[in-house]
Amino acid sequence: MSDLPEVQNINEEDHHEMSFLDHLEELRWHIIRACIAIGVFTIAAFLAKEIVFGQIILGPSRTGFWTYKMLCQIADILGTQALCIDELPFILQSRQMTGQFTMHIASSFVVGLICTFPYAFWEVWRFISPGMYVKERNVAKGAVFYVSLLFGIGVTFGYFILAPLSINFLSNYQIDPSILNEFDIISYVFTVTTLVLACGLLFQLPMVVYFLTKAGLVTPDLLKTYRKHSIVAIFFLGAMLTPPDPFSQVLIALPLIGLYQFSMVISRRTYKRMEKEQEEK
Repeated sequence: MSDLPEVQNINEEDHHEMSFLDHLEELRWHIIRACIAIGVFTIAAFLAKEIVFGQIILGPSRTGFWTYKMLCQIADILGTQALCIDELPFILQSRQMTGQFTMHIASSFVVGLICTFPYAFWEVWRFISPGMYVKERNVAKGAVFYVSLLFGIGVTFGYFILAPLSINFLSNYQIDPSILNEFDIISYVFTVTTLVLACGLLFQLPMVVYFLTKAGLVTPDLLKTYRKHSIVAIFFLGAMLTPPDPFSQVLIALPLIGLYQFSMVISRRTYKRMEKEQEEK
C-alpha cells in the first residue's frame, strides 16, 4: 500500500508531460512576450527622440559628453592637456533622403533591445529551466541576474569608454589635412550601436565558461593551455564585431583578455567544487 502514492505521482507526471507541439506552443508564447516587450520599449524610444537620439545616440559626438569631461578633469589633475578632448573635428550629414528616418527607427530598436534584454533572457530561461533537473536548476540559480549584470557592464563600457574613444580616434585620423571628416549619420549610428551591443554580448564570457565547465566541456587546464590561442581568437572576434579599425579592436580586446583571466578563476573554483562533490558521494 505504501507504494501506491508513488505510482500515482508517476502517473500524474506522465499525464502532464508535454508533447513536442506543446513545447513549440510554449516557446512561441515566450518569444511573443519578449517581442512585445521589445516593441513597447522601441515605440517609447521612438517617441522620445529628443532624449534617445538627441542626447543618448548623439552624445558621444559632442565634446560635452561625460567621458570627455572626465578626461579633461583627469588632465587638469595631472597637469597635462594630453588627455583632454575638447574638439571633435567632424560633422554629421544625412546623404540619403530616408537617412534620418531610417536611423531614428534603427536606434529606437537598439535602445528597446538593450532595455528589454534582461526580460527577454528571463523568458528564454523560463522555457529552458522546467526541462532541467533540480540539481541543474540549483547550479544555474542566479543565471538571469548575472547575465543581466554582465550585459549591463558591457553596454556601459561600450557606451562610455569604447564608443567615445573610438569616435575621437576616427574623427582625428587623417591621411591628409585637405580631407575633411564628414560622416554619414548611418555610418555613425552603426558604429555606436555595434560597439555597444558587441560589448554587451562579449562580456557574457564568464557565464559561458561557467556553464561549459559545469557541463564538463571545459576545464581550467584546458583554458590555461589554450590561453594564447584564445587571445588571438579574441582579437579576431573583436575585428568581426567592431568597425574595421585597429583602435576599436584593441580597446574591446583588452577587457576581454581580462575577462578571460577572470573566467579561468571561475572555471578553477567551479571545477574544484565539482571534484569535492564527487568525493563526498
